[in-house]
Amino acid sequence: MKNVFLFALCLLMVSASYGQKKLSKNKKALLASVEKHKKELIKISDEIWAHAETAFEETQSAKILADYAEAQGFKVERGVAEIPTAFVATYGSGKPVISVLGEFDALPGISQKAQPTKSPLKAGAAGHGCGHNLFGAGSLGAAIAVKELIEAGKIKGTVKFFGTPSEEKFFGKIWMVKAGLWDDVDVNISWHPAAVTESDVQSSLALVDFKVEFFGQAAHAAADPWNGRSASDALELYTAGINYYREHVKPTVRMHYHIQDGGQVVNVVPDYSRVWVRIRDTNRKGMMPVYERVMEMAKGAAILANVDYKVSLISGIYEVLVNRAGGEIMQNNLELLGPITYTEDEIAFGKKIQEVTKKPLVGMDSKISPLLATRENPGGGSTDVGDVSWNVANINLRVTTAPKDTPWHSWAVVACGGMSIGHKGMVYAAKAMSMTMLDLFENKEMVAKVKAEYKERKGDAVYEAIVPDGPPPIPNKK
Repeated sequence: MKNVFLFALCLLMVSASYGQKKLSKNKKALLASVEKHKKELIKISDEIWAHAETAFEETQSAKILADYAEAQGFKVERGVAEIPTAFVATYGSGKPVISVLGEFDALPGISQKAQPTKSPLKAGAAGHGCGHNLFGAGSLGAAIAVKELIEAGKIKGTVKFFGTPSEEKFFGKIWMVKAGLWDDVDVNISWHPAAVTESDVQSSLALVDFKVEFFGQAAHAAADPWNGRSASDALELYTAGINYYREHVKPTVRMHYHIQDGGQVVNVVPDYSRVWVRIRDTNRKGMMPVYERVMEMAKGAAILANVDYKVSLISGIYEVLVNRAGGEIMQNNLELLGPITYTEDEIAFGKKIQEVTKKPLVGMDSKISPLLATRENPGGGSTDVGDVSWNVANINLRVTTAPKDTPWHSWAVVACGGMSIGHKGMVYAAKAMSMTMLDLFENKEMVAKVKAEYKERKGDAVYEAIVPDGPPPIPNKK
C-alpha cells in the first residue's frame, strides 16, 4: 500500500512539473524577461488606468507606452497614419516579421475606484471598462521579451509593437491599415482582457457606424407651431422605423442607436436633431443590406416630417478572420503555462463584484479549456482587429482579468483593471503571446501554415476600408 502511495505521489510530481520540463531554454528566457519587467509593466498599466483617456485623445497613455518601448531599445515612429496617438515600435531586421497589438483608450462615464463596489474615482469621468490599460502594457511586455532574445542573438527577425488608439469609437486601426503599416508583417498577435482564458478562435461582428441629422424650422410650440417643421418628429419617426424593422432582420443582426440631440427646450419646435446609429451582423456581406435599408429609412422619416436630413459615415469594421492554425500554437502555450492562480483576497474581491452585479458567486475562471470549435454565428461585440485580420494572418487570445459573468464595459471591469486581478491577467497574456511569437520565429513551417490558412479563408475577397474620405477625425485637429 505504501508503494502504491509513493507511486501516485511521484505521478503527481511529474504531472506538476510536466509543463516546466517542456519549456525550452528560450521560452524560459521569455518568462524571466516578463517577470523582470513585471513591476514596470504594472506601473505603466496603472498610469494608463488613472489617465483613462478616450478615443484619439490618449496623449499621455500613448506617450507612456512609446517612451518605455524607446527606453528598451525599440525604434519608435510616432504619429503614424495621421493619428497623433498611434505609433509603431520596431526592433530587429529581416524575416519573419511578427507584430503584436496594443490598445489603450478608455470609455466615457464609467470612472471607478479599484474596489468591488460601485464608486467613481471622478464622477462623470472615463474609465477602462474594457481593460485596455492592461491590453497595451501586456502586449508591450511580450514584444520586449522577444526583443531581448533577438538582441541576445538567440533568434532572428523583426518584432513590432503597434500602439493602436481609439478602438472603442472611431476604430483607429482602419486608418493604420490604410497606411500600409502591416504590409511587411508575416503574422500579427493580439489579446483582449476577458472573464475566461482561452485561445480565441471565434470571429466578431462586422459593424458600420454612422450619424443621422435632421434639419427643420424652429417655431413657438404654443403660439404658432404650424410655422415649425420638427427635426425631433423626424428623429422619433426614424427610430420607430428602426424598431419596427427589428422583427424583419435575421437573428444575427444588431441595431442600436443613441439620441445625441432631440431638441433643447419644450416650448420650441426643434429645428435640429441628431442620432448615432450602429448596425452589426456576423459578416460584412450580411451587414451592408441592413445598413442601406436603415439609411433609406432616414429619407422616409425626413419626408414624413417635411425636414431635410444628412447621413454621415463615421467608420465601419470587418469581422475577425479566424486562424485556427495560429490558435493551436497559442493553445499549446496556454497549456504549458497552466491557469492563473488567485489569493483568497482576490477571490473575495471577485465574488463581491458578482454579488453587487447579481451574478452567481463563483469567483474567477482561468482554467485552460481545450481549443473550441469555431462557431458560425459568434455573437458578441466588434473590434477593429477584424480589419487587421483581413490584411495579415492574425492570432487572438483572451485572458481572465475579471470575475466570471462580469458585465463588460462597466465599472466592475474598471475596478479589476486597477488591481492585482487585472495585473495577473496582463502578465499572463505577455507570457503566452511572447511564447507564441517565439514559436513563429523558430519555426518557418508554422509561419507558412498560419499564412496559408489566412490566404485560404480570405480567398478572392478584396478588403475595402469602411471610412469616409479624408484624414482620421482627430478632435480639435487644426
